[in-house]
Amino acid sequence: MRKKIAVPVDESGILDGHFGHCKYFALLDVEKTTIVNEERVTPPPHEPGVLPKWLAENGVTDVLAGGMGHKAIQIFTYNNVNVFVGAPQLSASELAQGFLNDTIEFSANYCDH
Repeated sequence: MRKKIAVPVDESGILDGHFGHCKYFALLDVEKTTIVNEERVTPPPHEPGVLPKWLAENGVTDVLAGGMGHKAIQIFTYNNVNVFVGAPQLSASELAQGFLNDTIEFSANYCDH
């Protein structure tokens, strides 16, 4: 099972609660339950609908976020990207590992598969 997880992060690599206005995204490549690569990328300027399309085009399969607007969730769902919101403020790798090990609770998930 290969996944690519995206987490909106601040300068210190901690979850940024403002999905649409974050400075960076951590992109984590996963094989089975192991993180094999992590990179921090700068997103394009914020405009409605841009970030979900951009992340989907970059091969993201799952997004872990604090909160997210309904339109963004719809675009992710349309592009077969799973969305999990209500994430605690942890580092991207801690969040991803907790997600993979099923040890972190999210307040909601929006999966269409």
